[in-house]
This record gives sequence, structure tokens and C-alpha cells, in this order.
Amino acid sequence: MSLSASEMSGREQTVKLALKLDRLGLNRGTSGNCSVRTERGFFITPSGVSVEDLALDEIVEMDLYGETLSDGKPSSEWRFHKDIYAEKRNVNAIVHVHSSCATALSCFRKDIPAFHYMIAVAGGDSIKCAPYALFGTQLLSDNAVLALEKRKACLLSNHGMIATGPCAADALALAIEVESLCEQYLMALQVGEPILLTKNEMREVAQQFKGYGNWKNGETI
Repeated sequence: MSLSASEMSGREQTVKLALKLDRLGLNRGTSGNCSVRTERGFFITPSGVSVEDLALDEIVEMDLYGETLSDGKPSSEWRFHKDIYAEKRNVNAIVHVHSSCATALSCFRKDIPAFHYMIAVAGGDSIKCAPYALFGTQLLSDNAVLALEKRKACLLSNHGMIATGPCAADALALAIEVESLCEQYLMALQVGEPILLTKNEMREVAQQFKGYGNWKNGETI
């Protein structure tokens, strides 16, 4: 398979992102998926291939109409990758993980409230939890896109988490931060219901975040 320089770069980014997700324990085996935007659409990890066996030519390229532009079978979750890219022009990378704490909280089918100011890194005063739908379906994609309205990350009920970013590094960093927040929230719930920050307090946080590190390019409340 002969690859152009841009194709090689996009495929390498996607493989490196998948490897990092596995190395950090956010995904394991064949769980989860990730993608990187291209000029024609996006590169996405393939269906049912273990990360340790993932080769560059197994990464699948798709367009924003849902057509494959290369050999291979894309992840079963390609629909929400396609729809998020179509909906959000500032998103250039998407991470979907079955990380332990985010998945555990997703089973309650509830949003994560503003128990900590860092909730704002996901773009709002809560992290939304999309209603349950069967994996790989258009309904799941529709639910995810709604949960990501004015947000950069969300939970998927009884499933896991989606994190987005203007580049692969930012999408990964957000996934790590959201998983950490999920762990902290689970710990807080062991004591009782935490005291939440008010909407005004979270608006102040959002203002501070406009010029803060990797989060300054994100959507605000």
C-alpha cells in the first residue's frame, strides 16, 4: 500500500493515539476507538483489532457521508465520529474509551454535576450523560451529538466516554482529565452528596479558562 506523506502522518497519529489510550489503561484489548480528522473526512481505528497488532494500513479512512475511502472495516462506532466532525468544525480528534470510572458512572445514566471546578474543562457546568442506545447505531450517535452540545466530552449510558479536541493531544488530555474527575466523584459519593458549585461560580471558572493552557480553545458555558 503506497501512502502519501499526509496519509502516513494521519495514520501514525491515529495509531499513536490508540496506543496511548491502551498504555494508560483507558482502553484495553479491542475496546474503544479513536479518530483524527483529514481533508477528506477522518481516519479511524478498525473494528475488532487489538491495539498491539495495529498496523498503519489497517487504519480506515472515511468521508463525512459514511463511505470508506480505504480498505478495512471501521470501528462499529464510526457513526458518532462522522456526526461529531460534521457538527463541530473545531474538533480534529475524537477519543472513545471504556475507562473504568467513567463507565461505572455512566451506568447510573446521570450527568456529572459541578462538584469540582475542573468540570468546566469539558465545556460546561456539568458533563452530560447521553441516553442509552445500542452500540454502533445511529440513535447512539444522535444521543452523543446532543450530549456534546456546547460540550467537549460526555458519558454514554452503560457504555463509556467520548472526549474531543482540536488535536489528538488535546482529546487525549481531556479524556484523562474526565476519567480523573469521574474517579474523584465516585470517591466523594462514598461519603455522601457533595456540595455543588453554583452556576455563577462555574461561569467565573469558564471566564478564567478562556486563557488557561490547553482548555482556552474550548467551548464555554
